[in-house]
Parts: sequence; structure tokens; C-alpha cells
Amino acid sequence: RLAIVTIDRPPVNALSRQVMQELDQCLEGLRADTAVKVVILTGGGSLAFIAGADIKEISQLGPGQEAAQVAAGGQAVIMKIQRLGKPVIAAINGVCLGGGLELAMACHLRVTGDRARFGQPEITLGIIPGFGGTQRLPRLIGKAKATELILTGEVISAQEAHRLGLVNDVVPQDQVMKVAKDLARKIASKGRVAVREALEAIEQGLEQSLDKGLVNEANAFGRVAATEDAKEGVKAFLEKRQPQFKDR
Repeated sequence: RLAIVTIDRPPVNALSRQVMQELDQCLEGLRADTAVKVVILTGGGSLAFIAGADIKEISQLGPGQEAAQVAAGGQAVIMKIQRLGKPVIAAINGVCLGGGLELAMACHLRVTGDRARFGQPEITLGIIPGFGGTQRLPRLIGKAKATELILTGEVISAQEAHRLGLVNDVVPQDQVMKVAKDLARKIASKGRVAVREALEAIEQGLEQSLDKGLVNEANAFGRVAATEDAKEGVKAFLEKRQPQFKDR
């Protein structure tokens, strides 16, 4: 019920066009795979989760429309993580910068090692985040601090990222995958329909007014309440036993 996706492009797992194309194909496969309930996304090696986009490729981009198209294409791939319909956990095992942070922020949960570093340092190269950083970072940590980090290019520690609400948990570096798997298994033990509907209600609600979000929540609650899993969950509670969900 758990899939692990590893971005493995030594030495720092930079997001080249080829990597983004392969990730896009991988996400489409995971979306269609009914055996998978939770996804963990991580980086190969111990140095970096993802250190950003491929700078050599960026240096070869033409101005204006070509660069804008590349940014839009990257945004579309990363949005597929957020809208996968299944929880995606980022297991951050090292440096998480630029496009790497943009990718991690599209994940629904983030577990990081205590030696990881985070930032949107694009401004130091004379450019700006292009894969969603200017939009997701303020939504996660607030406008003021996000503006500061984006305009200064400052890199922060895992502990500071946790204090700001950028990550869910900070653990010893060698425990990142274990903790991410434990979290994934805990979620995977719940009913598939309830998890999907809860996730969609949260994601859609952040893009709507409170009133519209509450309507969506009520409708989702109605759909979930009609499932076999809902009946089993309530029955198990009344009978003081663990529920046996069937994902129906």
C-alpha cells in the first residue's frame, strides 16, 4: 500500500527536464495504481533531497516565452503531487533548496532530517522561484517570513523550518525514512475513501472562501458516510474493537 519514489541524480538530485518528465510519468502511474494508498518522495544519497533545478539548463534558456514555458511545465508536474488524490510524504534527507523546496511544499506532509537545510535562493542567481515557490511558501509560513526568505535567498536549518511550520517533524538524519514509513503506514491503515475525501476537502478549501469550503466538507462527509468503511468504523467503535476497513 506504500510506494517510494526516489529522485536519484547524483550528486545533488537536480531537477533536469528529463527528471521532470520521468517524475510526471511516475505520478501518472501512481495515480492509476489502486494498490498504492500513500506515496513517499525522497532523494537518492545522503547529501541532498533535491538541491534545485539544473542550473546549466537554466543558463541555456532563451529569454521571455521559452523560460516562462519551462516554468509553467515544471509547475504542472509539481501540481500533480498536490492533486494526486493520495497523500504524498516528503522524506527530506538532505539539502532542500529552490525547485527541491518547491517540490517538497507540494507534498502533503514533510519529515526532515536534523541536518537538512531549506531555502529559495534563486534571487542570488538574479532570478526568482519558478516552480511555485512564491505561491506555496507564503501559504505555508505566512507572507512576511516567506517574503524575507525569497528576497534574501537565506537558507534556514531544519529546526527553523519546523518552527515556521514548513515541515511536520525533525528527526535524526538516519531515521528520516523510518519515520516517514511509519507515518505512511498509519495513514494507509485508514479507509481509502475517507483519506481521499479529507485530503481533497483540505486542498480545495485552501483555494476557496470558508463558506464554499464548508459546503464542500459537508458534501464530502455525506459521500463518506455512505461507505462500507464508515459503517464498519462506527460499528467497531461501539463494539470496542479495531475497525477492519475494506477501502469501500
